[in-house]
Amino acid sequence: MLRNFIFLAFLLLAGCREITSTKYLKLAHGLDVTHPVHQGMVYMAEALLEKSGGKLQLEIYPSQQLGTERQCLELLQIGSLAMTKVSGAVMENFAPKIKVLSLPYIFRDRQHAYNVQDSPLGRDLLLQSEEFWLRGLGYFDAGQRSFYTKDRPVRQPSDLQGLKIRVQESAVAMNLVRSLGGSPTPISWGELYTALQQGVVDGAENNPPSFYTSRHYEICKFYSLNEHTAVPDILVIGTVAWNKLSPQEQEWLQQAADEAIIYQRKLWVQAENEALEAVQAAGVEVLRPPKEAFAQMTKSMLEDYRGDSTMYKLITRIQQIP
Repeated sequence: MLRNFIFLAFLLLAGCREITSTKYLKLAHGLDVTHPVHQGMVYMAEALLEKSGGKLQLEIYPSQQLGTERQCLELLQIGSLAMTKVSGAVMENFAPKIKVLSLPYIFRDRQHAYNVQDSPLGRDLLLQSEEFWLRGLGYFDAGQRSFYTKDRPVRQPSDLQGLKIRVQESAVAMNLVRSLGGSPTPISWGELYTALQQGVVDGAENNPPSFYTSRHYEICKFYSLNEHTAVPDILVIGTVAWNKLSPQEQEWLQQAADEAIIYQRKLWVQAENEALEAVQAAGVEVLRPPKEAFAQMTKSMLEDYRGDSTMYKLITRIQQIP
């Protein structure tokens, strides 16, 4: 079935098409149009249009119109789609070093996460997936991920005992939930609302804007802000589409992405506050449990990498960045 999907997409889509002197890049993702990451992409499209004088334009397809995160990545790899947005956790499957960004409590605070992403280390991680025909252009802020549940609140790690928690297709995410006593269950984002509704899982973990725009708050009435990870979203272009661009066009696109990231970070803070107010108004109990117990129980996940010199070196470098 996936082969048929890719074949159909290949016939219907041109990841990078050219009409007269204008090139059009198709960008697809799974988020709602109200989401700050989507709004950042709209800003990027406007910036690119201005920088290129209309010679390079983005066409954005939100809300899984062209497929799930994994399907969009596959379309990038064959050149039927130019760009997408995926969670850093998903990119672990193509660039193993990126999993360092998904480790629990690896960042001291939001500014530290930005400093890491903007550093040479952060830029280097974006290029780790090129051998799989995927190139990262930058990191969108996706906030801190926390647990939300249907039937009981999570005030301490032991409250996760026995709960089925939806996670992304990420080894780090699954290990994190296991280390806290929960049962990790990978489910695609688009299927999660129904899975929560039908009791396939007891809860999930994500940031406030995603919790709100997905309407998961209609089912899960407990949101515990333990903020265990700060996994960024990654803006990705397929190397097939990237290599079709001239050096000047590549420069325009990278500059537009960099400016959009700065803009989106400002939107994110506002969106977090608005989302928390909205879900509380809808009857969600928002808890702020002490993070120390969660950090202590997941500390071994960092220490386990002492035997992996490459990963432990990355962890050490991140901790040394101011």
